[in-house]
Amino acid sequence: MEQEEYKSEKINWSYIEFIDNQDMLDLIEKKPIGIIALLDEACMFPKSTHATFASKMFRNLSSHPRLEKTKFSETDFTISHYAGKVTYQTDSFLEKNRDYIVAEHCNLLSSSRCSLVSGLFSSLPEESLRSSYKFSSVASRFKQQLQALMETLSSTEPHYVRCVKPNSVNRPQLFENQSVLHQLRCGGVLEAVRISLAGYPTRRTYAEFVDRFGVLVPELMFGSHDERALTEAVLEKMKLDNFQLGRNKVFLRAGQIAILDVRRAEVLDNAARRIQSCFRTFAARKEFVKTKKASISLQAYCRGCFARKMYKIRRETAAAIILQKYARRLLLQRNYHEACSAALLIQSCIRGFIARRYFSAIREQKAALVIQSFWRKRKVAMLFQHYKQATIAIQCAWRQKLARRELRKLRMTANEAGALREAKNKLEKKLDDLTLRLTLERRMRAAGEETKLVEISKRDKIIETLSAECAAAKLSARSEHDKNLILQRQLDDSLREISMLRSNKILKAEEENENSNLKNIVESLSEKNSLLENELSTARKNSDDTMEKLKDVEGKCTRLQQNLDKLQEKLTNLENENHVLRQKAFSITPKPLPEKFANSTGLTNSEQKRTFETPPPTKYPSPIQHSTGSRRARLPVERHEGNHEILLSCIKENLGFKDGKPVAACIIYRCLLHWRAFESERTAIFDHVIEAINDVLKAKEADGRLPYWLSNTSALLCLLQKNLRSNGFFGTPSRRSAGGLGGKLAQLAGRGDTAQVDARYPAILFKQQLTACVEKIFGQLRDNLKKEISPLLSLCIQAPKSTRPGKAPKAPGVSAQQPSNSHWDNIVSFLNLLMDTLRENHVPSFFIRKLITQLFSFVNIQLFNSLLLRRECCTFSNGEYVKAGLSLLEKWITDVSEEFAGTSWHELNYIRQAVGFLVIHQKRKKTLEEISQDLCPSLSLRQIYRICSMYWDDKYNTQGISNEVVAAMREMVNKDTQNLASNSFLLDDDLSIPFSTEDLSIAIPAIDYADVELPESLHHYPSAQFLLTAS
Repeated sequence: MEQEEYKSEKINWSYIEFIDNQDMLDLIEKKPIGIIALLDEACMFPKSTHATFASKMFRNLSSHPRLEKTKFSETDFTISHYAGKVTYQTDSFLEKNRDYIVAEHCNLLSSSRCSLVSGLFSSLPEESLRSSYKFSSVASRFKQQLQALMETLSSTEPHYVRCVKPNSVNRPQLFENQSVLHQLRCGGVLEAVRISLAGYPTRRTYAEFVDRFGVLVPELMFGSHDERALTEAVLEKMKLDNFQLGRNKVFLRAGQIAILDVRRAEVLDNAARRIQSCFRTFAARKEFVKTKKASISLQAYCRGCFARKMYKIRRETAAAIILQKYARRLLLQRNYHEACSAALLIQSCIRGFIARRYFSAIREQKAALVIQSFWRKRKVAMLFQHYKQATIAIQCAWRQKLARRELRKLRMTANEAGALREAKNKLEKKLDDLTLRLTLERRMRAAGEETKLVEISKRDKIIETLSAECAAAKLSARSEHDKNLILQRQLDDSLREISMLRSNKILKAEEENENSNLKNIVESLSEKNSLLENELSTARKNSDDTMEKLKDVEGKCTRLQQNLDKLQEKLTNLENENHVLRQKAFSITPKPLPEKFANSTGLTNSEQKRTFETPPPTKYPSPIQHSTGSRRARLPVERHEGNHEILLSCIKENLGFKDGKPVAACIIYRCLLHWRAFESERTAIFDHVIEAINDVLKAKEADGRLPYWLSNTSALLCLLQKNLRSNGFFGTPSRRSAGGLGGKLAQLAGRGDTAQVDARYPAILFKQQLTACVEKIFGQLRDNLKKEISPLLSLCIQAPKSTRPGKAPKAPGVSAQQPSNSHWDNIVSFLNLLMDTLRENHVPSFFIRKLITQLFSFVNIQLFNSLLLRRECCTFSNGEYVKAGLSLLEKWITDVSEEFAGTSWHELNYIRQAVGFLVIHQKRKKTLEEISQDLCPSLSLRQIYRICSMYWDDKYNTQGISNEVVAAMREMVNKDTQNLASNSFLLDDDLSIPFSTEDLSIAIPAIDYADVELPESLHHYPSAQFLLTAS
């Protein structure tokens, strides 16, 4: 329709061809030889079957280009639709096409009183009632309904809504690109979009266009009456190019009309603003003149009233001052006399009270001194007696121990004298036996040497025969290799011929005579290729084995993922239980010691009270006192709940380091310590800190700040572990307290630990959350490093083509050339950059060592798994290339030192041993024990067998492991596969965190946070002023 309108308007337009589906419609519904017509005709005959229907259809429609016959069935057919080819099976076409429903039955059921039955069977029209006993089919009814729908659509102006199914699994937020594109192509949406983009979707008559957009050229509206010229002038003024001028309409590309509407809106807005400004100026000036006159008259009246009022006030104040002067003098004089008499009386009473109290204090002090002297003498005497009894008991026990030890020594010496005599007699008998055995062995050795000489001569002959057989076997192996190359070339030639024949067959499908000749040629070639395909079946079996093993690996990965999900659920459950148990433990108030445990210490009741006394009068605080103490500890934190801005700024900004100490961690700890947050029972400040750190880690640039936050969080965790302790009221009291000297030493040790802070439940929970945050940052940093190094490792597992021996062959006696290590140099530079980044952020050496160790373990796993999965990597030259790269990594580890590298070199054991096995010479002489115990002790038997079966020498063309060793390995592997649950020979990556909280407290040194100064960017916070005064 659009293209016909373009032709009628005579604009420059190239006709766009689109696909017409009329021939497909004729094939299906055209009478009398359409598929539907043939199907209805077959249904009329009771003896017709789907085979007769298919033969009749192929006989009548065999020349149709859209209809094809399938190769493996006589009754199936294929139709080439617009979207693609669809194969139909005619097995049940006739049964499904016959309509067995009788109109009278439908009317009977529709007239039922049951609403369900009447709703299922609606009444039929009169036309169907008249033809109820005539033959009717499902296809004909469908055709009639479709024809009625087309008539309805042709009589209206329909607007289509294309529904696209995003995916085949019915899940939200999931789009399958190929499926969506296929639906759009099948629905003809792409063709419609292509035509609409190439055409002019916006079209207006000249009168409409000038009426709407004439305001853009007001200078031409009054002089000219040619609408086409005005339209062209408007478009040229707007500098639009994508338009066409027809006979009666102007045609615009998509988006051009929006530009014109924007410009028209701007012109109308400017005109409206100008009119509004003039009107507002007039109204404001009129109002201003009126207000000015009223304000002048009002000001004159107000000033007069104000002057008269001020004069009256001044007269009244002058009179009041005179009256107040005389009244105040009288009152002051009276008060002075009263105060003098009262002061004399009070002074006399107070002086008498002070004198009496001083006299009583002197008497009490003298009495207290007498009592204290007697009590101290009594206490020292009792303590001396206790120490004396204890020392006497210890001395007695020690002397008994020494006496028993001396008694044992004396008994042993007495027993040894008799034993020496018996041993002497036994040794003399053994000496006689040994002399006899020595003479016999000398005679046996002489006889054995003679037999060995005879056996050596026999073995020399056997070795000569075996060497001849080996030479013959080498010649046969080389001839078989040449034959395999010739067969491979023949197979390639035959495959090329088959591809050429297939192309000729597609192009010349209509020529039946030549088709028969080509079939004969293809059959002869297929007979030749069958022999070659049998030889290739062995290679395909190997590929099938590798695919099965890969599937096993995928299944194992899924099982590991399920196990990981279960472990995470268990971890969350354990954390919830731990939280509940901690709250229960904190809610329990400690109980005093029983009397029997107090009496067992050896002290009297009065001494025990003195030993366990604390500033409160009771042994442990009562619940009321505990609540008051918690309220006191909670007050400073609640007072500082509003000062979280300094903590958030410390977390969001990069404050750097001072003398290797993270500034942000030290400032956060000092603020929390100053606000007494660790001693409070309820506070939200710790949750704000953890949420802020998690928000920073979720940001886009968080990957670059992971080392910085690893250093800060680990430092803050170290400060918490070194300076916090759990409150004594939360722990259970010990069952017995050491009496005497041990109890005094324990009390002194408890009093000296004043540097630590008693932590409540929120502080302990904060320490656990911070530990989880450190582990999360470490794991995220490790995973990012693995992702970055993975593409580098994929390039390092196989030697480049320029370094392979095929392009630069050498003699066997010449040493192997040093390959190009550009990819390995990239890995070394990556490691150097990593070390520089970690050192710049002052990450502790403990974390660097763990990170480098896990990174090298990942390198070992990736290289070793790639070596086992790719046959082109198990070569002699590739082994030399990987060995040279591993030497670079060894040099890097030695340069970095053991403090940062740790056991990284030992993590490469698998790939080192595998590469060492690839580059050794004379593999044929190696036995199974030498390979499994000396060369590859860390590798399993399945891994060694995999390498031996895939190895080939591409440099010197030497033979690999002997067949006997390979056969023995195969038998052992088959036996092991029956016992093992998994047959995978690949290594699994370790995703665990390689440290615990105790390791952090031991490995990370203590940090002195007192000398860290507050940065200038935080001086403006009022809550940080205590840091400035402290510094």
